[in-house]
Amino acid sequence: MTRLLIAGTGLIGHRHMAHIEAHPDLTLAGIIDPDPTRRAHATAPGWADIDAVDTEAGGLVIATPTETHAPLAIAAMRRGWDVLVEKPLAETREAAQSIIDTARETGRKVLVGHHRRHHPRVEKLKEVIASGQLGQPVGASLMWYMRKPDDYFDIGWRAGMNGAPVKQNLIHDVDTLCWLFGPVKDVVGLGGNPVRGAARTEHGGAVLRFASGVIVTIAFADTTPTPWGFEAGTGESPAIPYTAQDSLRIACTRGAIEFPSLTTWSGAQSWHDRPEPQVLDVAEGVPLIRQLEHFAEVIAGRAEPRVSAEDGLRALDVTLRVEDATLPAGVRQ
Repeated sequence: MTRLLIAGTGLIGHRHMAHIEAHPDLTLAGIIDPDPTRRAHATAPGWADIDAVDTEAGGLVIATPTETHAPLAIAAMRRGWDVLVEKPLAETREAAQSIIDTARETGRKVLVGHHRRHHPRVEKLKEVIASGQLGQPVGASLMWYMRKPDDYFDIGWRAGMNGAPVKQNLIHDVDTLCWLFGPVKDVVGLGGNPVRGAARTEHGGAVLRFASGVIVTIAFADTTPTPWGFEAGTGESPAIPYTAQDSLRIACTRGAIEFPSLTTWSGAQSWHDRPEPQVLDVAEGVPLIRQLEHFAEVIAGRAEPRVSAEDGLRALDVTLRVEDATLPAGVRQ
């Protein structure tokens, strides 16, 4: 049994907690939350802060507001715990680097919660791209078009830029793209906030040029209720209805692939030929559960983090560059 603490009881925190409690090999060792009503639990103890924790645990799952990630992760590692830190790894590059430095100093492990890398369909996509069966990747087009309910922004920290779709949502897509194509060289973009008019980016478009030469366009908004986005297309989130629509298309020199349907197009040599589609088969699985299982393996010393703190810093850096490029006029970060 792997004993896990959890800090934070918001949307993602509750999902982590439910998966821990339901898993035969995991135990909820306790809950850290400053609100006594939110940390109250029938069987697990609760504490207002990390310093008050007085039980043994193998690791800490951090699902608190972004600005608290670095202080909590550093405190946990100094207490001898490995950590699973929800994305983004930290609020700033400097804070993320402090997590990396502490991990090196203490010898503890950091797993960043880009759980999509544990999604069977993302794993299959990575396998196809890495195999070269479709040739060299040339470009890709990604959409994330969702409408967040207005009361989503009633929570204080979501009212400004920290609640914008770039850092809260696109960072997952950025991490996936970096996993597929490597480091990003250049970022350009445009953004606006014409619907709600709040002090944050609502929608925009960005172009990423990877060092490998791949160029990816990203279009996003949190003000439009479309079927196009990772969560809707995969059914990964219980809060977002399943649409089964593709939101990512990758073009390569010998074919192409759509995601999440995993429809490949191949067989054409030029525009004179008709490419033929094939839908790849893949076993399904719940990425958050698989991520927790992986975290347990990391704690036991049987695996290295699939998404390291260095990976988390890379995704954060690119995301902040996208945020800079798409920031509406008059809005401060």
